[in-house]
Amino acid sequence: MTRTLEEVIAEIKSRLNIVDVVSEQVILKKNGGRYWGLCPFHKEKTPSFSVNPQLGIYKCFGCGAGGDALSFIMKTKNIEFMDLIKDLAQQFDIEMPAHFQKQNISKDLKNDMMTACEKAAVFYHDLLINHHSEEIKAANDYLTNRSISREIIDKFTLGIAPRAYTTLYDILKKDFSNEVLEKAGLILPSKEGHGYIDRFRGRIIIPIQNENGDYVAFGARALYKDQTPKYLNSSDSLIYNKSKLLYGLYTAKDAIKQEDGVILMEGYFDVISAQAHGIENAVAACGTALTSEHVKLLSRYTKSRRIYLSFDTDSAGQKATSRGATIIKEAFEGLGDIKQFDESYISTSDDKYSCEIRVISPPEGKDPDEFIRTVGAESFKKIVQNAPLLLDFQVNSFLKHKKEYKTPQEKSKYIKDFLPVLAEIHNEIIRSEYIKMVADALNIDEKALENEVAKLASVSSLNAVPQQEIKKIVTKNVSVSEKAQKNLLSVFLVNDSPFTFAQIGEMIDDSHFSDETLINVKYTIDKLICTVNNVKELIEQLYTAYIENPEIQQVLTDLTGIAETFTNLSPEDFKSVIEENIRRIQRCRWEEEKEKMRNLYKNADEDDTEALKIQMQLRDKINNRIKSEKIND
Repeated sequence: MTRTLEEVIAEIKSRLNIVDVVSEQVILKKNGGRYWGLCPFHKEKTPSFSVNPQLGIYKCFGCGAGGDALSFIMKTKNIEFMDLIKDLAQQFDIEMPAHFQKQNISKDLKNDMMTACEKAAVFYHDLLINHHSEEIKAANDYLTNRSISREIIDKFTLGIAPRAYTTLYDILKKDFSNEVLEKAGLILPSKEGHGYIDRFRGRIIIPIQNENGDYVAFGARALYKDQTPKYLNSSDSLIYNKSKLLYGLYTAKDAIKQEDGVILMEGYFDVISAQAHGIENAVAACGTALTSEHVKLLSRYTKSRRIYLSFDTDSAGQKATSRGATIIKEAFEGLGDIKQFDESYISTSDDKYSCEIRVISPPEGKDPDEFIRTVGAESFKKIVQNAPLLLDFQVNSFLKHKKEYKTPQEKSKYIKDFLPVLAEIHNEIIRSEYIKMVADALNIDEKALENEVAKLASVSSLNAVPQQEIKKIVTKNVSVSEKAQKNLLSVFLVNDSPFTFAQIGEMIDDSHFSDETLINVKYTIDKLICTVNNVKELIEQLYTAYIENPEIQQVLTDLTGIAETFTNLSPEDFKSVIEENIRRIQRCRWEEEKEKMRNLYKNADEDDTEALKIQMQLRDKINNRIKSEKIND
C-alpha cells in the first residue's frame, strides 16, 4: 500500500517514545508525571531539562530549548528533516513514497514555486511600468520621492500589487495549482472559506532572490496610510528561509568578494539605494533580525570576514547595531579574537582575527538611504572607508555622554554598563590603553577602573558562553499584548479543556492577533483542528508542521507551558480566561491608539484647526470605547 509522506511521518512519530529518545542523550529521573535531567544544549549543574511523556515534548527551563522527538534528534545529531525521516522509515521498516525514495524533497514542487514567484515578480513589475491607474501613479510617486529611477526599478524588478483581491491569482491559476501558489506564499484562503485571494494587495512589491538569482519571496511596502503592517513579508517556505537568506546578496556577492567586505543594512530600500549608487556590497536581512546563519552565509564571500554595520541612527537602530555585533561575535566564537585595533605598520596574516566588525554612522544622523540620496554616495563611501572598529565606536558612543555625570556615584553607575566592553579586550596592552583613555575622559582613577575590568574579565572567562546563551532567552522582554496573545492562543492546547476546538475557535477571532508568528501559528491551528481528535494530536501535528523552523517550535513550547496553567478549570473560569485576555489585547490597542493621537496632537499644536480636529477624533474614540465597554458589561 502506497502511503503519503504525512502518513509516514505520523507512523514514525507513533513509534517514537520521547523518553526513550531523550534517554539516549540524557540521564533522566522521574519526578511526578515528568522526567528531568541535565540539558544537552547548555552547561548546567542543576537539572532544568524536562520531558513530558503525555504530550511527547521536551523543554529546558534554563535555555528555553524545546520540541518533540523528531526535533530533539535533529538538533542533537545535526541531521536534516527528510534525511531523518528516511533513516527512521528504514529503521522501522516503513515504506517511503516512491518519489521520496530518490530525493529528499520534490524538486518539481520547488521548481514550480520558484517559477510562480518569478512570474508574479514579472507581472507586478510590468503593471508598475506599463499600466496606468491611481494606485500605480501613487506607487511611482513614492519611488520617485525616494530617488528611485526607472533603471533602479528594472534592476530590482520592483512592482506593484493592485488592491483587487484576486488579480494575481486569476492570472497564475491557469498555469499553477493552488498548492503551488499557496506554498509559494502568493495566495491565501479567503476568510469566508471560499476560494483564494492574493496575499499582497495595494503594496509596492520588492521581489527577493536567493544567492543563485531565483525568485523565492517578496517584501511588500504599504502604499496607503491605513495599511498595517508597514511591511508585509513572505513567510518561510520550501524555497525561502528568511533566517538563511539576505536581501541583495545575489547582486552583491561579486562586490563583496572584490571589496573583501560586506555592508549590513536594515531595510530593503537601504540596499536598493546603496547598490543603485555604486555601493554594491550592501545587503540586508529580510524582515527579521540578523542570525548566525546570515553571518555564516556572509563569511563565504569575504576572506577577511570584514562586516560593516550600517543601521538606522535612531535608538532602535542603535539597539540593532548592538544585537548585530553580538550575533556576529557569537557566530565566530572559538575562531579567535575579533579585530580590536587598526595596525599601521604591523604585518598580519589574513586569519589573525576571527572577524572584523566596523560601524557606519553618518555624522548628519541620517539613515543610510536618506544620507545617500541627500548627501551623496561618494560621501557615504568616504564614511565607509573611515568607519571605526566596533570597539572604537562603542568607546566613542559611551564618552559622548561623559559630561552628564559628575559625582563619583553618577560615574560609578555610568561606567558599570560599559565595563563588559573593556573586559572583552583580551590583549592586555590594548586593554590598558583603552582603560587609560576612559579613565582620563571621566577623570577617575585608572588603577581602580583597571581592577573593576579585571574582576569582570575573570568572571566572564569562567562561564561566558552558557551565561550569554541563557541570558539572551531568559531576559527577553515580552509586551503585555504579546503575553495576552500567547495566553489566548494557548487555550487550544489545554489538555482537559471543557470546550471543543470548534467552540474555542468561535470565541477567539483572528483579529485579536497582531504578532506575525502567532498569526502564523493560529492559521495552522485553524487548519489542523478540522482533522485532529485531541490536544495531543494537535501538538504533534503543530511540531511536525514547523519541524524545520526552530523559532516557531520555541513558541509552541512556550504555548504548551502556558496551557498547563489553565488546566482543571470550570467552563465558566475557562471562558473568563479567554475574555480577560481579549480585554487585555483591546486595552493595549486602545493605549496604542491614544498614544498615536497624542503624538499627532503634539505635532499639530501650532495649528489650532488641526489640533481641534484631533481632539474631536480622540473624544469620539473615547465615547465609542465607553459605549463598547457598557455593552460588554
